[in-house]
Amino acid sequence: MKFFDFRKNPNKRPAAAALQYDPQKPEPPQVVAVGRGVTAEEIVRIAKEHKIPLHEDPGLVEALARLDVSEYVPRELYAVVAEILAYVYRVDSEMKGRTS
Repeated sequence: MKFFDFRKNPNKRPAAAALQYDPQKPEPPQVVAVGRGVTAEEIVRIAKEHKIPLHEDPGLVEALARLDVSEYVPRELYAVVAEILAYVYRVDSEMKGRTS
């Protein structure tokens, strides 16, 4: 007899979140999109289409997925989001350096 644990989700659907941030403004990053499955795939597709850098962090996505769209990132996530923003700025400047 084979035991199957229904508490586990073997086919966990992919998740994605998109943030908007303007360093010229005092507001923290804001969630502009969040979704699972097909919606997550669409978020990633649109980001790639617009050459927006992507960063995979399953723990952060799970935390952001609990927020509503248009909600600001809470202070508890500032350190992790700051690392992501540093990554994005680094990738962005590297891409600009290649096109100049």
